[in-house]
Amino acid sequence: MKRISAPLMVIALIMLTNSLSGQSTNYKNTLPGSWLGKISVNTVELRLIFNIKLNDKDSLIATADSPDQGAKNIPLGHVILKNENLIIQAPLLLAEYNGTIINDTTIDGTWTQRGGNYQVDLKKLKTTFTLNRPQEPKPPFPYVSEDVTFTNNKFNIQLAGTITIPKGEGPFPAAIMITGSGPQNRDEELLGHKPFLVISDWLTRNGIAVLRYDDRGVSKSQGKYSEATSADLATDAEAAFSFLKNYPGINPKGIGLIGHSEGGLIAPIVASSNHDIAFIVSLAGPGVNGEQIIIRQSQDIGRLSGVNEDQIEKSTETNKKLYEVLRKEKDNQKAEVKILALYKEILEKEKVSQEDAEKGVNQLKATFGASTYTWFRYFIFTDPATYWKKVKCPVLALDGEKDLQVAARENLPAIEKALKSSGNNSVKTMLLPGLNHLFQDCEKGLPSEYGNIEETFSPEALKIISDWILGLKISH
Repeated sequence: MKRISAPLMVIALIMLTNSLSGQSTNYKNTLPGSWLGKISVNTVELRLIFNIKLNDKDSLIATADSPDQGAKNIPLGHVILKNENLIIQAPLLLAEYNGTIINDTTIDGTWTQRGGNYQVDLKKLKTTFTLNRPQEPKPPFPYVSEDVTFTNNKFNIQLAGTITIPKGEGPFPAAIMITGSGPQNRDEELLGHKPFLVISDWLTRNGIAVLRYDDRGVSKSQGKYSEATSADLATDAEAAFSFLKNYPGINPKGIGLIGHSEGGLIAPIVASSNHDIAFIVSLAGPGVNGEQIIIRQSQDIGRLSGVNEDQIEKSTETNKKLYEVLRKEKDNQKAEVKILALYKEILEKEKVSQEDAEKGVNQLKATFGASTYTWFRYFIFTDPATYWKKVKCPVLALDGEKDLQVAARENLPAIEKALKSSGNNSVKTMLLPGLNHLFQDCEKGLPSEYGNIEETFSPEALKIISDWILGLKISH
């Protein structure tokens, strides 16, 4: 839910940098090639590839690829080689790689960015690195696919997306896809996967039209994502519904919402006040408030990652104290000052060195600063049951047994309880064995596995979704 949050903060490392030059020594002729390393960020592993070359001036130059984030051939800064020491600068990122060349195929080093230091050991690749995503559909498609735009009049922003419509006679039932937390494009692209593209392709091939759109401020959509709460994002989904119900070939009485993760909160927000919504499919959506979800997430991921119970307990208590500041202080700038001061005090009580305490505070500010508070405050203190109780349409709620981000055994029963408490018995909840938060067949469910798994979305889960929607009694 702010994709991964453990134990305190969310970090997104994306590579964008500028031009380069270099120096060389004995290793200059063996360095050219592609070098693969992994950055571990809050239990997520992001692959980082440095592509090093010799230019016509006999200097080392480099670009970077971040395959899990869909970034290739990113220019870097100066490449400096002194004996066995290698420095690759990335000034626009406020980042730098410092490595020690062990041999012709191994470099051990550290990636430093925005106050954080990450161990990144590199191995030289023998061949070009490629991601294998066998489920990703390729054209030509056996259905109509059109890029569209629609307007959110409340915020006066234009949103961009893609609609896919089955061939043949309509009108067709339709689903609006709502992404999880964090700014994402219409395919909900992350770690080299495009789950919404895979879901849309499957549903459309099976007779269900789909509208998926870029989050506000992402790709071709207007607006500022950083200033939006879940309630604000719900108005984007509402605008998508208004657009779709007048679209040729679409059954206006058969339009539903499919929300993943935070999208599973946004969907009931929309449907709680719009009773024309025909159905909701909640994919790992929340049934309890965000504070419970994130604390449970941190504990579950911590345990499976080998963190000891004492440290997990300390982290939990620290999180609760920081969240309480957000609850009481509504001014984001003042809240940031108080949170950083409190965190520094906590570190000092734990007898952390002054240098490490300063690093910790700087890292917290970079990843959990004032710009995140508007969204975060709403998310952690909002009870989804408030909205689920007002939903009157049929609901299918799915979650993976090994979901460590939105614990299924805590959230699925809460969704069902809230719906039935107000008389909605058209609800089906399913715990799917062996699946993680992204609905991939997995080993442990850790976020560090996401990018390494070739499967994008469980075929079994896809069939469950399409069969359920097609089985609804939707009038024309």
